[in-house]
Amino acid sequence: MKKESSLKKIRIKKGIYVLPNLITTASLFSGFFSIIASLKENFVIAAIAVLVAAVFDGLDGRIARVTNTTSKFGAEYDSLSDVIAFGVAPAFLAYNWALSFYGRWGWIAAFLFVVCGALRLARYNIQIGVVESRVFNGLPIPSAAAVVATTVLFFDYAGVEGKFHDPSMLIFVPVLSLLMVSNIKYYSFKDLQLFTRKPFMTFFSLVLVLIILAAIPLQISVFVAMAGYALSGPIWWMFKFGKQTRQKAKERKAKSRRRKK
Repeated sequence: MKKESSLKKIRIKKGIYVLPNLITTASLFSGFFSIIASLKENFVIAAIAVLVAAVFDGLDGRIARVTNTTSKFGAEYDSLSDVIAFGVAPAFLAYNWALSFYGRWGWIAAFLFVVCGALRLARYNIQIGVVESRVFNGLPIPSAAAVVATTVLFFDYAGVEGKFHDPSMLIFVPVLSLLMVSNIKYYSFKDLQLFTRKPFMTFFSLVLVLIILAAIPLQISVFVAMAGYALSGPIWWMFKFGKQTRQKAKERKAKSRRRKK
């Protein structure tokens, strides 16, 4: 009887919210299109498609929250879409563009990116509300995918036509993969509060950054921005580790002085 009464209390909501899930589908389509472009060796188009998928991915959640159309279905669909758009698609791009020269090691590096991305998403889903919202635990999978995409665009601008043959990619892709599943913290930009009053110098600094970015070729600026974000986590960690080490050293010195007294 208790089981039947508890089941009656569960309301099964029919239908899904259209707008946010359409945007998620657009992100999924962009990722799938990137895979097709990679197979055809249209690497620049494949890289742009990954970045377009990242734009749609950033929009769907925000639109769902603004329009009050968030749902469990939407959250699950978004995660599944992210595996394709930011896990499989950039892994295909990296493999066909630069890793296929190295046989087994090449596809292992590409697969590592996929599996680490999937693990990163799974961990993120169970840590919602546990890890503070102003930081990400590990490099977000869209950011890792964007690093791969902007790297392709950067080297295309530098004059590399077609495939890129450089053993450093066997290190570059696995490092990105491991950053995703690491416990290194990344700033989430969720507490920027751009709609509140800020000091004048803050506004001026943002304008100055925009001017610098506008003066630099787009391929370089987006690559520097994404690579810089990927490096910001380890740099932040090293700064905190160094600070903690110095603090512990001071405490040990203070204890030794007390013992001598």
